[in-house]
Amino acid sequence: MEKFITHKGIACPLEYANIDTDQIIPKQFLLSVSKQGFGKHLFHDLRYLDDKESVLNPKFKLNQTEFQGASILVARDNFGCGSSREHAPWALMDFGIKVVIAPSFADIFKNNALGNGLLVVILKEEEVEWLITKLNQNPDKNIEISLKDNKVLAFDKEFSFFIDDFHKNCLLNGLDKIDLTLKHEEEIKKYEAQSKVYLV
Repeated sequence: MEKFITHKGIACPLEYANIDTDQIIPKQFLLSVSKQGFGKHLFHDLRYLDDKESVLNPKFKLNQTEFQGASILVARDNFGCGSSREHAPWALMDFGIKVVIAPSFADIFKNNALGNGLLVVILKEEEVEWLITKLNQNPDKNIEISLKDNKVLAFDKEFSFFIDDFHKNCLLNGLDKIDLTLKHEEEIKKYEAQSKVYLV
């Protein structure tokens, strides 16, 4: 997993609450267990005007010229609600999203995101609304997130956010579940060797 320390990039406001996992990556695209290839289907029903994904919806912010190359999303309450699917953070990351900022997240989505290296940042509702307004008004769409300092630096302000020590350490050091398991490789080998003795 790639280390996350700081990130500066274009932020795109998604002015919706309750963006669910089926909106993020619809069920008809859940045909692979690989993490790659889902980005082109991200927000399928919102980004496209046809099922073949050949006609972009010009009203959807991620399709607009000023938000091209966005790597940060700013959304409203309850992002990632709905059914549990790890494909949702996979699709966001495959598209190029590194951070999602919102006032609240569905717990399962939040854990899936953090476990896959996608940073979720919880800010107060009024802070999110301020960000959305600024991003819509200001020609410069770049903001910066410092995981090291737990700060969002945007325009003339900075906002603090909380992340638990476990997930912060994993992201800063690029540790996924496999990496965490491998840190105990010697203990696992000893246990396996001991178990073989008992089985004999």
